[in-house]
Amino acid sequence: MLLKKLLLILFFAAITFLYGCGDSNISGDEDLSYQIGQMIMIGFRGTELNDTNHIVADITQRHIGGVIIYEYDSPSASRPRNITSPEQLKKLTSDLRELNSDTLLIAIDQEGGMVSRLKERYGFPPTVSAQYLGDLNDPDTTRYWAERTAVQLDSMGININFAPVVDLNVNTACPVIGNIQRSFSANPEVVKTHSSIFIEEHHKLGISCAIKHFPGHGSSKVDSHLGFTDISSTWMFMELQPYLDLINAGLPDLIMTAHIYHSSLDSDYPATLSHNIITNILRNSMKWDGVIISDDMQMGAITNNYGFETAILKAVNAGVDILIFSNNSPNGYNPNIAAEAINAIKNLVRSGAIPVSRIKESYARILKLKNKSRR
Repeated sequence: MLLKKLLLILFFAAITFLYGCGDSNISGDEDLSYQIGQMIMIGFRGTELNDTNHIVADITQRHIGGVIIYEYDSPSASRPRNITSPEQLKKLTSDLRELNSDTLLIAIDQEGGMVSRLKERYGFPPTVSAQYLGDLNDPDTTRYWAERTAVQLDSMGININFAPVVDLNVNTACPVIGNIQRSFSANPEVVKTHSSIFIEEHHKLGISCAIKHFPGHGSSKVDSHLGFTDISSTWMFMELQPYLDLINAGLPDLIMTAHIYHSSLDSDYPATLSHNIITNILRNSMKWDGVIISDDMQMGAITNNYGFETAILKAVNAGVDILIFSNNSPNGYNPNIAAEAINAIKNLVRSGAIPVSRIKESYARILKLKNKSRR
């Protein structure tokens, strides 16, 4: 009888060890679903919340980690998308946060100049471009404008700014960078100086910054929003310098990838999908262990060349932590995009194509980022 009891004790002890001491953060499908949801950031339509808007279920049931705010709806080529006034936007972000007790990442592209979602037409103050500040090259002026931007975002309840752009202005005709004045300079030192100031002013108010677009989009001749973008013959090694300088200074909160292709860095895949570029170069060589976020996975450089599941598989295994699905490309609006992305990752994990360890790594980085946020 005593032996039988002893065997039972040993049996249950073994079960407890096997299920309690393995992947402590992923103990079952519920935990797995939650952590995968945190890796998704999506865009949505609506200037106010109602129960029929998919974003409510995406946050409360699918547990997505963040949303991205736009002022213009590309699929319908119309306004408004999410913004009509400061009062309206503040109410919208407040309502979004109340949907979940966890910190919700509420992101926006507020670079200044031509890439500004908070426009004067909606009652927001004017901004200036990065090129204007870089050409002036006066740190005090940059600090003044960076502070204004940070104060505005803080008052609107936004905790992530997809800025500053640290791409070098090596091709002034680049349709998506130089031609629209998004780069501070072709000089890495100038970019470092003004990017650092921009980030520091945001940090004072608890706002995180994503530097972009790794490994450098400033030399491209075409727009990756539209299709395949090959920088093999135009990219220069010095385009990595601003990233390295800012990483060494401990300033970035996130790094956003570019959907650009460079045959010498990866002969098969663009940066967002490249294990060599994301893990070997950015993580291992440049020692970045913070959050890596993709540029919009619905941009033409991805959707025109890769299937939905393939793109997700390659990006996650490359080392990307958060995938953006803006729902704001000319290809159309998909209210089910969050569910489809989460289910795709779940299936890839269950099939063994994506290791569970990759989900755990990303989730740990996302938690660390959220713990830095005031909201």
